[in-house]
Amino acid sequence: MITLFFICVLVLFTYLLFKLHPAFGRKPENSRVESSPQYSNGSFKNALPTSMNTDLKSSLTMIRDMVKKNGNLKPRGGLPNIEFPMLNHPSHKTNVTWFGHSACLIDIEGKLILLDPMFGDSPSPFLGLGGKRFSRELPFSIENLPVIDAILFSHDHYDHLDYRTIRKLRAKVRHYFVPIGVGSHLERWGINPDSITELDWWSEVDFQGLTLAAAPARHFSGRSLHDRNSTLWSSWIIKGSETTIFFSGDSGYGPHFKEIGERFGPFDLTLMECGQYDHRWAAIHMIPEETVQAHKDVKGKLLLPIHWGAFTLSFHDWTDPIKRVTKAGQKEGVQILTPMIGETVILNGGPYPEEKWWEE
Repeated sequence: MITLFFICVLVLFTYLLFKLHPAFGRKPENSRVESSPQYSNGSFKNALPTSMNTDLKSSLTMIRDMVKKNGNLKPRGGLPNIEFPMLNHPSHKTNVTWFGHSACLIDIEGKLILLDPMFGDSPSPFLGLGGKRFSRELPFSIENLPVIDAILFSHDHYDHLDYRTIRKLRAKVRHYFVPIGVGSHLERWGINPDSITELDWWSEVDFQGLTLAAAPARHFSGRSLHDRNSTLWSSWIIKGSETTIFFSGDSGYGPHFKEIGERFGPFDLTLMECGQYDHRWAAIHMIPEETVQAHKDVKGKLLLPIHWGAFTLSFHDWTDPIKRVTKAGQKEGVQILTPMIGETVILNGGPYPEEKWWEE
């Protein structure tokens, strides 16, 4: 009886934790998502069959890799960064600043567009848990950021959609664009529903003279035990009168990249994920060589690799993604940009950053 009592208490505590802790967000109601062609049988689906290996062998090898010590999973010291801002924003020249992982600020035609701003210390619902950010500090303080015209989120995973970051940013942000269902999380965190626009794949909207379009990605979603694939994931197109930019979000390789290139390309710049890959989840995260191929598929000109340089979320060396993607880019004749964290890159001009700062 005592054992049963403690089991019941544990179950109740777990239920209340997932129900009440705000960082978990809120699962959208079915009526909010079921009209999407990507939604069927209670969840969102990829265009191609997509899964991670979760059989016994894969699980055992992951436990082995977690126990095995690899001194190169993260840098031994802090990463170099450049204090932001390098120039006044908004600028009359289109530019982009990488803040580590997938967080980027695009300054285009007088509008500031922030992508997947995860500025927390660790990608976790709980303070102090999870892998710490490589950089000891960000190259800016959130209080000193300029007013953000719009934030674009690719999906609701913790390394992209961070509760504490949203709470700190909300007084500075005018509008949010998200895949279908992700708005439920923002609303629970106090964001006005009128400032949230949810888009399905291939949907587009005019925003202050820019065209913003959601496009397919090959991934999944979820923040707790009961909401796997309850919200959509996407890539994004940001198109101005002179510059077009592609943001991959998280995605495994697939034919959707060629379709995006045919519909919206060519792109002056692509922001493509290149890190946190593993053969056991190859369908949802590209290896760096696939990153270069995806860039070519969408008809990209300049490639800025993202989804690396901030957290350890896989088992490869922390420098492996950038080494492999630059090598593949050189082989394929693709120009790879390698800015330091906080460094602003002005497009349509150059010179462009290509220093191997991670080797210093």
